[in-house]
Formats: sequence, structure tokens, C-alpha cells
Amino acid sequence: VKKSDFGFTKLLVADLERSAAFYTAVAGLAESGRVDADIAGRKISEILMQATTPGGPTLVLLHFHDRPRPAADEVILGFTTLDLEAFLKRTREAGGSVYEEIKSMPEHGIRVAFVKDVEGHLIEVVQLI
Repeated sequence: VKKSDFGFTKLLVADLERSAAFYTAVAGLAESGRVDADIAGRKISEILMQATTPGGPTLVLLHFHDRPRPAADEVILGFTTLDLEAFLKRTREAGGSVYEEIKSMPEHGIRVAFVKDVEGHLIEVVQLI
């Protein structure tokens, strides 16, 4: 009996539109919906970003209206790619930055780099070798 599935991650952001544009340009995520609601009396707005893999988990960009700038170091997102150099190039072009350049780790069968999105959130990017 299946007990649960991992379905989504909510990333707290200051600027929903800028963050959505970054994840669309860099990772190919597509907006699948928007939500305005509240969590325990706090007003929120969300943009749901659909994974590129059918049925994959959703990245939810969440903005608390009463919190202008959330911390950027509370989560590390993970993405896989077929072309690590191209991912880093798209990151720079979309206003992000490369935090740690590409490193080969043949013992793990990967190449890896770390980038930051437009708000400074850390992203680990892996390419299988």
C-alpha cells in the first residue's frame, strides 16, 4: 500500500514574477496556476511551476505579504540536466549567478555545479556522466 508521494516544494520569495521568469528561462518550468490565500491568518500569493517530467513534483513560489524579504539560505533546490554548461549559461542570462563552478565527481557518476537564483537561493545542478 502506497502511503504517500513527494508532491511539491514551496520556496519563499520576495518577487513572484521575477522568480517565475527565472525558473522558466533556466529550468524550463511552466506556470500551472496561481493561488491567493492565507496560512494561519497570513496573506500569501503563490505561483505553481510544473516540472518538465510528467507527473513530477511542483515547485511552488510563495510570497508572504507581511514578509518583504525571506531568507535565501534555508533550502537547496536540486535540478538535473543533460547539459550543465548550458544550464549555467541560462542562469547567468536570467540574472542568476554561478556559486560554484562545474566539478566532475566520477566516483558518483556525476558532474555538479551550484548556482544562485535571482534572489540568492542556492541550486545544486547535476549532470549524469
